[in-house]
Amino acid sequence: MAEGSPKDSTSSKEADSSNEGGLWSGIKSLLFGEGEETSLRKELEEALDEYDEDEKDENPPAKGDLSAIERQMVRNLLHFSEHTVDDVAVPRSDIIAIEEKASFADLAALFAEAGHSRIPVYRENLDTIVGMIHIRDAFAILAGKAPVPETLEPLIRQPLYVPESMGALDLLAEMRAKRTHLAIVLDEYSGTEGLLTFEDLVEEIVGEVEDEHDDTPEAMLVPLDGGLWEADARAELEDVAEEIDPKLGEVEEDVDTLGGLAFILAGRVPEPGEILEHEESGWKLEIVASDGRRVTRLRLHPPAEREVVEE
Repeated sequence: MAEGSPKDSTSSKEADSSNEGGLWSGIKSLLFGEGEETSLRKELEEALDEYDEDEKDENPPAKGDLSAIERQMVRNLLHFSEHTVDDVAVPRSDIIAIEEKASFADLAALFAEAGHSRIPVYRENLDTIVGMIHIRDAFAILAGKAPVPETLEPLIRQPLYVPESMGALDLLAEMRAKRTHLAIVLDEYSGTEGLLTFEDLVEEIVGEVEDEHDDTPEAMLVPLDGGLWEADARAELEDVAEEIDPKLGEVEEDVDTLGGLAFILAGRVPEPGEILEHEESGWKLEIVASDGRRVTRLRLHPPAEREVVEE
């Protein structure tokens, strides 16, 4: 091919571009350090940190600027894309659902007891969730304007079924697009891992949203005399490790809650009155209450040496 052809010209431009790229990389390394890259996310976080420091130094932001609550919401939004649905989902042990063969009277009673607007429907066990029922579809029947169905099948709608590894932001977008407010989270074996509502995802950004029907939240961990702790089985092991003893969070199995830890230690659903020992920490888990399917309340007894120290 003759010298000065279009191909030679293109190669020359690519070489110049490559040299410019290398020069720019060198300048960035000089200014920001090796491996440092600026990003809008990082700049926003640094700006939020500066505002927080100004408030600590009693230098409030200018009038009309972001409040502390707004800054926290922005910070939550910046980190929202880092979460998977498994990080946010209601765990399997806390799912309130109804069996496919149940009667409409059973469904109405469960709606009244749970206070939820949507109830998952399962076949035989929670690993086979066949759909959900929205309370709105039951209104006409409850009001006597529609006949009571012989089965729940006419009322069942399809939720989303998503893998536990799916990004929370991706699920939020899919829920909006498909106008579905309930998702069933599946584990790697297609078993039910948890449940997520549109509200759960929004709360990750704006914070907990309580309504007039929500009960006042109870403390998950309550200190007692003698170093004991009363605990809700739903208490996260991360919180237990931070507030009580870091060793209680050292668990090889894939469990996130105290109730899950009790199940692992017993190898089954333990019964009220049983005391299980966590060898890594020396703490003993006394089962206070269970509904037959899961542990609901526990009492944590400290290791003997800690009892002696506290006395």
